[in-house]
Amino acid sequence: MNFASARELCLYLISSAFQRCRLSDDLCRLSVILKQSSPASDHPVVQISISDTGIGSCLDDFRTLKFSGESVGNDEQWDGVISVTNTSVSDNEIYHYQLNLKERDSARRLTMLPSNSKNGVKFSGTEVCLSIFISINVLRGEINRFFQKILILKIPSVAIELVTEYGSLLGSKVENLFLANSFNPLPFSASNLERLKSGLEDYVLKHGNVLNKQCDLCFQSLENLKIGSGTASHAERNGNGGLVMEVVIILSEISERTSTCFTSCSARTEVLYFRDFSTCSISQSSLKALTSIDWRSYGLTLESVKDQGGYVEIEWENLPPHTRIDIVLHAYPKQYPTVIIPSRRPKVQTDGNLIKKAVKLALDDLRNKHAGVLLSAHSLKIRSYAPDLAKTISGLILCSNDPDFQHECFSLLGLQSQGVESEIVEASIKEKLLVVIDMNNRKPQKSKEVAPFLFEDDHFNEPGFQDEECEGEDAFSATPMDI
Repeated sequence: MNFASARELCLYLISSAFQRCRLSDDLCRLSVILKQSSPASDHPVVQISISDTGIGSCLDDFRTLKFSGESVGNDEQWDGVISVTNTSVSDNEIYHYQLNLKERDSARRLTMLPSNSKNGVKFSGTEVCLSIFISINVLRGEINRFFQKILILKIPSVAIELVTEYGSLLGSKVENLFLANSFNPLPFSASNLERLKSGLEDYVLKHGNVLNKQCDLCFQSLENLKIGSGTASHAERNGNGGLVMEVVIILSEISERTSTCFTSCSARTEVLYFRDFSTCSISQSSLKALTSIDWRSYGLTLESVKDQGGYVEIEWENLPPHTRIDIVLHAYPKQYPTVIIPSRRPKVQTDGNLIKKAVKLALDDLRNKHAGVLLSAHSLKIRSYAPDLAKTISGLILCSNDPDFQHECFSLLGLQSQGVESEIVEASIKEKLLVVIDMNNRKPQKSKEVAPFLFEDDHFNEPGFQDEECEGEDAFSATPMDI
């Protein structure tokens, strides 16, 4: 694996440590320590330590790493050397070695160092160290964003620690401990999709803030979040393995827009992509699949879709004010765990049709759970007529001189016959109209099913009912609404 920058390599090494922790049967700790050695310098040396108590690594996990990047001005400088300490449960020793990733001669890249005996103690772990001339705040910011994303997977057995030491100044140590279950605890038996839903929910609630703080200004209640999910899969032709695609979509209704949350209400959507439990840039085929989804049938109009490297940014033309949409995609093999570290991950061909199917299922799930959400432009137009139509029907009922007819209408509406105010009748009819519109909006466009009656009652199906004649203002029957 070739890297163009030391920062990119650092994130890869953190991702590898996370994978080793995820695959362990025990509780694990992933620690990242950043130590600035000379605070007086504009770009001091930052010593980086990435350690984990996961399943352990081996020398082959690092032999394939290569570095092709050169110093870019004063932004980043690195000699290409990493120090590795590792051991597995089955090992009797702790191994130490150094790798120069800039060295082209493979015989000179590796330097073996003396090992230490474990004295019969059974444990596993890996530590990778390197030193870079870089701004410690820039590096810390990138690692923070990486952790913010990786926590969406909500792997409960991994605790993540980030420690920053600013030179030798008194009180300069900053430490954070991030737990996947800190906000919405889930049982260890929770499925991957349940974790993904809960993780994205936490991610949305913490927008624009530090990793361990919820934004109470925008989200006073979880009711502000509407969540939909979908899963699609296919099997390989040989019957072995296959791919699972999980999608979670959250529509947020922001209660208040403040200066501290300027990114909360935006016509842009951040689409995060994970492959086999690791952050990943999206492929061009997957990007094309997102573009080709029939968003208009859900009342959304795409303005642009851009690959931003670590995520995809969708910009909408018609997103309602104070509304935000977040999307996360996760693709992984049906048979997992199949990898130990990302460099040995098998190539998974992402099926564009699989993404389209999973996204559509998530959109349908969101719309089915929440009435009036993600309606097509046609349905929104019809809904605009509902108030006037409800007022007209209410007037027909209330001005009737036939008490039996009124009693029947009130019964169908679920209202009492005596002392019913016109506003109550109108509101009840409007509610039933909107329910029918929403039901028809959820049907496939090619569906030929007859739309439901506004007022359903068993006596509609009684023999002879359809033959009764209704005359004048004293007669009223419900008819299907053709959406």
